[in-house]
Amino acid sequence: MENVVLVIHLILALGLIGIVLIQRSEGGGLGIGGGGGGAGRSGRPASTPMAKVTWFFAIGFVITSISLTIIAAQDANSNSVIDRLGSDLTPPPASQADTPAPAGLDGSLLPPAPAAPPTAE
Repeated sequence: MENVVLVIHLILALGLIGIVLIQRSEGGGLGIGGGGGGAGRSGRPASTPMAKVTWFFAIGFVITSISLTIIAAQDANSNSVIDRLGSDLTPPPASQADTPAPAGLDGSLLPPAPAAPPTAE
């Protein structure tokens, strides 16, 4: 279910980006400019088919966003992600008989100690 909503959400996001990018700019940004409003002219522009499609994509995007948030909250466990990763990544204990240590090594992960520098006489 979550994957279906996520795919729809991504399609709506791409559609919303595309429809906004192909729209014609009508005046200045953020509604600034656009000329003086004469008699009979309202502050709202006429609703075009492009604007209706934009609203459709925007409302669908918000609905799928809220749906994904609800689904994620229901699937959440009380454990943190780090706790779950830590339990999945711990290797099983290996016995000493399975892998013999090479001769001369004590089994630690540290490199061997460097040789002492020569002393001056």
